[in-house]
Amino acid sequence: MPGLDILGFVAALLTTLCWLPQAFRTIRTKDTKSLSLVTQSVFTVGVGLWLIYGIIAGNAPIIFANGVTFVLVALILAMKLRYG
Repeated sequence: MPGLDILGFVAALLTTLCWLPQAFRTIRTKDTKSLSLVTQSVFTVGVGLWLIYGIIAGNAPIIFANGVTFVLVALILAMKLRYG
């Protein structure tokens, strides 16, 4: 694996992992009052577009990062919509 891909996967791993605490907290408490619906919505769409870009470009680090992140932020968004 080329060094640039390793750098990409490390960056992808770190930026994806930062969403885990928020997702776990939201699932556990169902408290979404402090989360902005607009911010969460825009971010979810943005991550989805990055995922599509990564798939089209065939870029594994972008696909990995945005695939996992999309699942996490979409889950948080769904809980925000459900629990307000």
